[in-house]
Amino acid sequence: MIVNAQETSEPQTYLDHILEHWHKDEDAEALAQGTQRLTRGEARRRLFSLGHALRRQGLAPGDGVGLFLANRVDSVLVQLAVHLIGCRVVFLPPEPGPGELAALVEQSKARVVVTDPVFAARAADAANRSVHAPVLLSVGPCEQRCTDLLAVAAECPVVRPEGVPAPAADEAVTVLYTGGTLGRPKLAAHSHRLYDVVLDLVEDGPRDSPAPGFFPTMKPGTDRVLVSTLLTHGSGHLTSIQALVRGCALVVLPEFEAGAALAVLREERITATMFVPPMLYALLDHPECEPGALPALRSIVVGGAASSPTRLQQTVEVFGPVLSQGYGQSEALGIAAFGAEDLASAGAQRPELWRSCGRAISDTEIEIRGEDGAAALPARQIGEVCVRGRAVMLGYYEDPVRTAEAFYGDWLRTGDMGYLDTEGYLYLVDRAKDIIITGSTSDNVYSRVLEDFLLTLPGVLNAAALGVPDEDYGEAVHIFLATAEGADVDPDVVAAAVTAELGELYTPRRTVLLDQLPMTKVGKVDKKALRATWTSTAPGTP
Repeated sequence: MIVNAQETSEPQTYLDHILEHWHKDEDAEALAQGTQRLTRGEARRRLFSLGHALRRQGLAPGDGVGLFLANRVDSVLVQLAVHLIGCRVVFLPPEPGPGELAALVEQSKARVVVTDPVFAARAADAANRSVHAPVLLSVGPCEQRCTDLLAVAAECPVVRPEGVPAPAADEAVTVLYTGGTLGRPKLAAHSHRLYDVVLDLVEDGPRDSPAPGFFPTMKPGTDRVLVSTLLTHGSGHLTSIQALVRGCALVVLPEFEAGAALAVLREERITATMFVPPMLYALLDHPECEPGALPALRSIVVGGAASSPTRLQQTVEVFGPVLSQGYGQSEALGIAAFGAEDLASAGAQRPELWRSCGRAISDTEIEIRGEDGAAALPARQIGEVCVRGRAVMLGYYEDPVRTAEAFYGDWLRTGDMGYLDTEGYLYLVDRAKDIIITGSTSDNVYSRVLEDFLLTLPGVLNAAALGVPDEDYGEAVHIFLATAEGADVDPDVVAAAVTAELGELYTPRRTVLLDQLPMTKVGKVDKKALRATWTSTAPGTP
């Protein structure tokens, strides 16, 4: 987020709050990853030098900076540095394939792309495809022809950059990828209001909400927070920001593996963390995960996908009443939450609450709207979940048409179907948006992107992608292809083509070839009928 150049006695932004902590007790640990350790003083000085290093690339306030970063300490600091100099953060997650990544860079108008050396070849390809020809920087040495940002920073001043204006109310300061169609991604743009919500939670601001925040028990200076989800996703970003503005030490997990995560949780004496459901399940299934194994752990937030009530209860049985649930999306990073103590006690008395997402977080309203979106539906009636509040995006970046489609006035249409009970607890029952949530880190596969690509393949007349139940990952990608008469469409060749263009996350688990796809009366592919087709043709079906 954009910050004022001069430090004041009264912190104004989330960065001011972080720096207020980092100016005190300078020898306390601020950031850690394996053997890399930074004290508060070291983190502050490196942040300032990174800000100056980015400025040397010709960046001015308001410019977009794409961040194609892996989970590491320097990635946290680079993101903060972009906001420190008043520029717009554009998160580039690793899952898009070459074509989609290039379109993302182009549409976001990123003037600079900062890449992890691991992703450098893909970042260079995306930058080369862009008409805007962004400058490519790497976080450390890499084989591509690009400038090493860390080397530049090592020669820069360690004082806070000056001359940074405050952000305008309607200025996009952070942009998150949230799918779209092939070659035309949707980018959820957020203003500084998102971070104001985080600050309200830290300062124990609005108290009228039954669910004030995801980490309500973080204690400044004593808690140690593990960020295990991707820093370029909303969950990892918010986890890290909430920890740092509270003055907690932030430990970065490079990639998730249950045994390694357990070791870090134990050895680093982690007190709070966030997992997506497959991560939590893998942790619970590890032979070393047993009651008493992590005595320091006081808070686990689970979110990012639907959770199994049985697994949630198992978590409480193993770790105690430490589990909170959170519900949000890129367009509204905070919608509803269920605090740990409330979830454990309420769930014991009312088992159905294990299926709930909780209630609206501070400064957020939830309504259930019918098909016309005209008015809120009464309790227990199913409709589209609509929300409004400061955590809701400004809109899709540089995309007024799709922005208008996403709102009823100032109410965001989440695309999720659900209902509210009489006490305001939210229950999700289905998704209106065709997003398949899969993989070990519960990432999004966007059906429209996949279907658009499938239609470019020889012999494919029509295509549909579905997420079908999967024991390990929640959902798996299955595709249905209507093929031309006489066409020789090989499912293995199709899968290889998908992987090459869109990435492994999009690789179909199973391909069904049909003469034609079932259609609804209004001419759309009937995915309900396809689900029935999948059930009748699934292996093992009598």
